[in-house]
Amino acid sequence: MAATHDHGHTPAAWTGVIISFVGFCAAGAFMVAARPVGFWVSLGVILLGAVVGGVMKIMGFGAKMPRDIAAAHEKAAEAEAERDESRTPANAA
Repeated sequence: MAATHDHGHTPAAWTGVIISFVGFCAAGAFMVAARPVGFWVSLGVILLGAVVGGVMKIMGFGAKMPRDIAAAHEKAAEAEAERDESRTPANAA
């Protein structure tokens, strides 16, 4: 099963995690150094990592849908379209 799923091994996941990790490390350093402004900026970097990863996923750098699931989605969409076409105003639910 692991061979059919990416489990986060994508450019979007790696980029988001690396950015968040850098922010986490910087936040820890600023906390120890008693620099609250740097700490809060680092927390913003952590959130930025999530945003960058999400945007990259939307751009197509995330995990791809497995073929069998994509085929099932396509088949279901075709069945839905066929069902909608067969409705007439007299028998529409």
